[in-house]
Amino acid sequence: MKTKLILIILFLSFATISFSQKYTLSGYIKDADTKEELQGASIIVKDKALGASANNYGFYSLSLSAGKYEIVVSFLGYKNKNITIDLNKNITLNFEMEMDAVMASEVEITADRDKNIEDSRMSVTRIPIETVKTLPAFMGEADIMKTIQLLPGIQAAGEGNSGFYVRGGGPDQNLILLDEATIYNASHLLGFFSVFNTDAIRDMEIYKGGMPAQYGGRISSVLDMSMKNGNMKKFEAEGGIGTISSRLTVQGPIIKDKASFLVSARRTYIDLLIKPFVKKESLLRSSGYYFYDLNLKLNYKFSEKDRLYISGYYGKDVFNFKANVAGFEMGIPWGNAMINVRYNRLISSKFFSNTTFVFSDYKFQTSVKLKSDGNIGTGLEFIQDSGIRDLNGKQDFTWIPSPKHTVKFGLNYTYHIFSPNSVSASLGEMNLTSDNKKHQFAHEGAIYIGDDYKINERITLYGGLRFAIFSQRGPFTRYIKDENYLTTIDSIVYDKHKSVANYYALEPRASLKINLWKSASFKASFMQNKQFIHLASLSASTLPTDLWVPCSDIVKPQIGRQYAIGLFQNFLDDKIETSIEAYYKKLYNLIEYADGAMPGDEITKDNADNYFIFGDGYSYGLEFFIKKRAGRFTGWIGYTLSWTNRTFQDINNGEEFPAKYDRRHDISVTGTYTISEKWSVSAIFVYATGNVTTLPIARYMVDGELTSEYGKRNSFRMDAYHRLDLSATWTITTKKKWESSLNFSIYNVYNRKNPYFIYFYNEGNVSNGNFETKAKQVSLFPILPSITWNFKF
Repeated sequence: MKTKLILIILFLSFATISFSQKYTLSGYIKDADTKEELQGASIIVKDKALGASANNYGFYSLSLSAGKYEIVVSFLGYKNKNITIDLNKNITLNFEMEMDAVMASEVEITADRDKNIEDSRMSVTRIPIETVKTLPAFMGEADIMKTIQLLPGIQAAGEGNSGFYVRGGGPDQNLILLDEATIYNASHLLGFFSVFNTDAIRDMEIYKGGMPAQYGGRISSVLDMSMKNGNMKKFEAEGGIGTISSRLTVQGPIIKDKASFLVSARRTYIDLLIKPFVKKESLLRSSGYYFYDLNLKLNYKFSEKDRLYISGYYGKDVFNFKANVAGFEMGIPWGNAMINVRYNRLISSKFFSNTTFVFSDYKFQTSVKLKSDGNIGTGLEFIQDSGIRDLNGKQDFTWIPSPKHTVKFGLNYTYHIFSPNSVSASLGEMNLTSDNKKHQFAHEGAIYIGDDYKINERITLYGGLRFAIFSQRGPFTRYIKDENYLTTIDSIVYDKHKSVANYYALEPRASLKINLWKSASFKASFMQNKQFIHLASLSASTLPTDLWVPCSDIVKPQIGRQYAIGLFQNFLDDKIETSIEAYYKKLYNLIEYADGAMPGDEITKDNADNYFIFGDGYSYGLEFFIKKRAGRFTGWIGYTLSWTNRTFQDINNGEEFPAKYDRRHDISVTGTYTISEKWSVSAIFVYATGNVTTLPIARYMVDGELTSEYGKRNSFRMDAYHRLDLSATWTITTKKKWESSLNFSIYNVYNRKNPYFIYFYNEGNVSNGNFETKAKQVSLFPILPSITWNFKF
């Protein structure tokens, strides 16, 4: 029924498109200094309810009847541009916007200020990168992922962790895109830092619901980030030296106004700093951990209608441990790599095309070497690999036939290569395993169409439909276990290209916006998604050891269905934004490892998904948001009241239980105050209901051994989490060719010992009658001051 409704919406919207003779004003909206396209910039006809927004590449198109119009172009943080045009033919007009140096002066932002009211989308937030940089940062590292955790409906995976949960969904249910390429592991240092260098990022948006049809493959959210293109006017460099890492970004023209580049690099150096202070005989001397990442971007403008972008990312974490006396060596490297080629073509003033090819690769490896006879390499060597590699191509079109319609359609194909838990071993020169690592292969494709239809001045309707297909193919061997899952009793061998499992999905999307009065609107949305690849985790938070696995003959697609309504109201001439959103999300075919599971591999003649169990879940809640967007003081308050529950037949005796990220209350408060041109201060306060966990409820002796009896799944809730962070930024110099500043941050100002996990230990002796079991809470981070020097020239 819902699918039929979406089809009717699409049909009616197309049927109303007027093909009468009109003229089109089109072009690009850019930054005047750098030539960066301004995604989401607004262009409106003054005193008329007509306008358009620039797409991801800064392109806009506005079709109007012949006549004279006063046009206003605006973008947050930039001065408005006003121009009068006599539209008696198709006109191409590019706008170059100048930054407003005095954000605190409360300048009027005519078209951009009420975007949260007028936009038909709901549950979507764009955070300026400059806002990310001004907030207090963990260890001085400005972090996009930690900033979005401050929004209502988005929760942190744990203390200091960059992983996130959206409206009760799991961490694998978030689609994370960098220049349209999927990033599978978005964290460094086991989740404490994200892989995204803020100096290289131009724009970011997160969808908590109401996903447009062009997005698919995940059932909870989309985090869509765009890298800077590189300054086409002049050479620039910016960076910072912080407590644990340093970064440097260089950009500039290759051919002025025609081609540009960007290179951005970051590395931690704690491992280098501590070695001179470590004794030679210490294990720390030959051990270490560090991470680094590198962003690259090239773009070339063939003409005003044709443009080529090439993006690249490579990031890696490296942990190594050596015990030379014992002849033991271990290395754990993991990381992402991505290269992306995009070609933009402006087919006409109303028709925009983008062709994309992406290669992405995520790898995790554990290697162990045990030497014999004094030589590493003559003993035992063990290597475990896992990862996922994608080859992706897609074609996207935007058609803007009139100011009332923005139609997007396209197709997408991805070839997945999975490496789930591949193991190899050798003893001296003897190879104990086959050289052929076993992979799993799958094809995923989709076509989509969506139309944002402005019915009249008060009502805008979006209807979208996405059809997706997924096919796992051989070579593949299915190992069949006995009823106790202890022994492999049979196998099914699928030859190369032979079908293992096929799945299809019809995914309707819809949203509605109704203006109630000048500064208020009501919105509603519905989305249904299917997810064909899954993250299998043995831990409570996302770790690089987690396995990406495809749908198979055992694993069915996860299904997400979300309904949301919201009221949006602005006050004080749009300087203050407020919203209330209510949502209900139903999830099907969720996966977990069975209790006590140890994932198998080809050596043990097993499949990891033999140990999965399946269940359903739901989440519902209310989100409150208030934001001050202009003036010397800016910031927001977000509050979420929510419930998240799961039901698995093989867990908790089939009874419903709270998910590990179920939190009743979640509050975030942020604020930034500009004292003067030299000084600004910021603060963050967060409070969250404690995480749930499963603990023993009794311990007793059985045949001389201590046995624990556990309570119901996630039946114990730890103490609440709360924390205050402060920062101050001193702008040392602001000369035209040189800028520098010092940022002072304090994480966890009042030294709150927030619970990370709880463990039990024993004291005394049973025979003496003084045996006692005690619980101990482990906390991670005390008060942590940091200082970072930032520069730009």
